[in-house]
Amino acid sequence: MGELKKIFNDEAKAKITGAVKEAELNTSGEIRVHVENRCKIDVLDQASYIFKKLEMHKTELRNGVLFYLAVEDRKFAILGDAGINAKVPDNFWDEIKNVMSEHFKKGEFVQGLSKGIKMAGEQLKKHFPYQKDDINELSDEISLGK
Repeated sequence: MGELKKIFNDEAKAKITGAVKEAELNTSGEIRVHVENRCKIDVLDQASYIFKKLEMHKTELRNGVLFYLAVEDRKFAILGDAGINAKVPDNFWDEIKNVMSEHFKKGEFVQGLSKGIKMAGEQLKKHFPYQKDDINELSDEISLGK
């Protein structure tokens, strides 16, 4: 976990949390970030496991989004809940994944996550606009694994 804590130090975590807060200003969608060193199984299976572990499926509109990253294995996924997947096209996350991938290839994990999160907020705004009575249902803090 040493490498993970070095990359995702307090400053980096604050930047990512700020990106989540900024993105959620535009949408009722809920965004979480989970980062760990290794992903020994299929990245979407692991992201699904973390999604459930963080109880992201319990939002009222089923509009949670998980940004999952395994740093050492260089794997990542963006996983949207059923409410999002019912409204958006199949390739909804592709542009965001491409932008993030370019940053990740350069070792720019914090920048890539922050940019992807902000882009997701803009995209989600179209399908899940911010409601004046919106409640922040999920923590904005980054979740660190092993």
